[in-house]
Amino acid sequence: MEPSYLALYEKGELSKRVETAVRVLEECTLCPRQCRVNRTEGQEGVCRTGRRAIVASYNAHFGEESPLVGKYGSGTIFISSCNLLCSFCQNFEISHLREGVEVEPEQMAGMMLSLAERGCHNINFVTPTHVVPQILEALLIAVEGGLRLPLVYNSSGYDEVDTLRLLDGIFDIYMPDFKFWEPQWAERYCNAADYPEKARLAIREMHRQVGDLIVNQDGIAERGLLVRHLVMPGGIAGTKEIMQFIANEISPNTYVNVMDQYRPCGKAFEDEFINRQLSAHEFRSAKKAALDAGLKRLDPGDRIRLVFGI
Repeated sequence: MEPSYLALYEKGELSKRVETAVRVLEECTLCPRQCRVNRTEGQEGVCRTGRRAIVASYNAHFGEESPLVGKYGSGTIFISSCNLLCSFCQNFEISHLREGVEVEPEQMAGMMLSLAERGCHNINFVTPTHVVPQILEALLIAVEGGLRLPLVYNSSGYDEVDTLRLLDGIFDIYMPDFKFWEPQWAERYCNAADYPEKARLAIREMHRQVGDLIVNQDGIAERGLLVRHLVMPGGIAGTKEIMQFIANEISPNTYVNVMDQYRPCGKAFEDEFINRQLSAHEFRSAKKAALDAGLKRLDPGDRIRLVFGI
C-alpha cells in the first residue's frame, strides 16, 4: 500500500496544502489554544514555537506500539515543546524546557529520508500539532527525495479539526492520546478544560479519514487509527468512560493501547492526587474496563521497550 500523500503530490495538491498551512501561522489557530500570534514574524503562543520547528531527536524507536515497531523500528522525530503541556509530562525536558534545535525544512526532510534508509517502517512525528505547516514543508522536499513511507501523527489529542482536515490524505496513521474524560482534571493538569471535548472531536475526525487500523501480513500498520490512554492514579483519567466512548462512538475494532507506565514526573510530585505510581490493581481495572466496553484490539505491551536517543 503506497502512502496517501503520493497521490496528492502527483496532483499538485500537496504543495497547495503546504501554502494553506503556512498562511495559518500568520495568525496561528493550528490548535485549540487559538493564540492568534504571527509566528511567521517570530511571535510565540502557548507552544513557544515560532516560524521554525524545534527537534529534540530522531531515531529508530522500538518502544512504540507493536504494529509500528516491527523488525526495524518506528522512525520517530521528537518535536520539542507542546501545545498541551501536561504538568506531569514524562518528556518534561522536551515539552516544557524545549530541549532541541531549530531546523529548516530541508533538515527535517533529511531526517525523514535518513530514517527511511535505516529501514524504519514509518515516519512517526511525536507531538506534531503545533508544527503541522513545518512538517508539510519538509514532507514536500522528502517526497521529491524519494520518501515512500506512511506518516504517523502521534499527538496528545488536543487537536483542532480544521487543522486535521488539512492533513486528510497526507497522514495514513493517526495515534492520538485520550488523556482525560472530565474537564476539571484537564484544567488542573493541562490548563485546558476543553481538552475532553476537543479530543472527542479530533478522534472522530481522525477515524473518518483513515478508519480502523489495517496491518499487513507482517503485522505492520499501513493505515488507520490507534488510540493511547495513560491510566492515572485514582482513576482521574476517566478510563471507563473513555473506553466506552471509543467502543460505542468510534469503533469497537479500534486498536487501543491502555498504558501502565505512569510515574510522577515534572510537577507531579507537587500534586496530592498524582504524586505516586500506578498500582497493579488500578491497571488491571483499566484493562477490564476496556474489555468490558467491547474493545478487543488491545496492544499487548509485553515487548521489550528500548528507546534510542532520548
